[in-house]
Amino acid sequence: MFKDTAWTSLGLDVLKTLGSIAVVLLLARLVIILANRVIDRLATGHDRHRPVFDERRVQTLATVAKSVVRYGLDFAAVVTALSLVGIDTSSLLLGAGVAGIAIGFGAQNLVRDVISGFFILLEDQYAVGDYVNLGAVEGIVEEIGLRTTQVRAFGGELNTLPNGTIPRVTNFSRGPLRVMFDVTVPYEEDTSTAMRVIQEALDRFRSASTVVVEGPTVLGVSRLTGAGVSVRVWARVKEMEHWAVERELKLQIKEALDRAGVGLSSLNRIWQQPPGPSPGSGQPRRGGKG
Repeated sequence: MFKDTAWTSLGLDVLKTLGSIAVVLLLARLVIILANRVIDRLATGHDRHRPVFDERRVQTLATVAKSVVRYGLDFAAVVTALSLVGIDTSSLLLGAGVAGIAIGFGAQNLVRDVISGFFILLEDQYAVGDYVNLGAVEGIVEEIGLRTTQVRAFGGELNTLPNGTIPRVTNFSRGPLRVMFDVTVPYEEDTSTAMRVIQEALDRFRSASTVVVEGPTVLGVSRLTGAGVSVRVWARVKEMEHWAVERELKLQIKEALDRAGVGLSSLNRIWQQPPGPSPGSGQPRRGGKG
């Protein structure tokens, strides 16, 4: 009779413990579901008239937040369940803390990469499709993750960079870019005429272009070199159009100067020194010492 009562009491205790564990796990799942709904509501309900983040960043940050909530609540539920069973969770937490410190020292680079990736997404330093310079790598961003960024270089090679190793970010896809170059006119040509012809070519380009934001215009003479007079051309164009605009402007300037009979300076000039000693050098010294 005593044994039956003991087994009955033990069974009730086990059922009670299992019931408590089930309640804890169920509450954890309900809180996770509720937190996910709140995160989704915040992600889809941000101000679209004055967006702080674009959709890509909002969804990325929402996914990260859901993961943090899920892992945190799962860990808390497991610890609570173990304490209900009778396991000393204080020693378990202490051991987990020591193990976490050891793992943290061994995974410093990983942690640094993840934190850097999080702030890259948070600050929207660049996005997929942007043309960027990330220190030693330049090209189009193909993929952004919390740990790495993949950039396709101009030659076609795919570079994978840990986010924590990116020293700086230069983004060529955010706002208008400058086009500036020099046109060298020989000294024997009339510089004012050349500048007028160049400006007329620039005006024709502006009237037919849809990518020019400001200019193009002739700024004036920038340098006097051995090859001739350098005339500087300047413009501002839409993002990622600066290379194409510069090539087209140079072509149209060359054709306009050709039609006007104004030649461009040649870099292959031969400067011939007149015979005899140069002025102020005195008589040439004969061979030998003294």
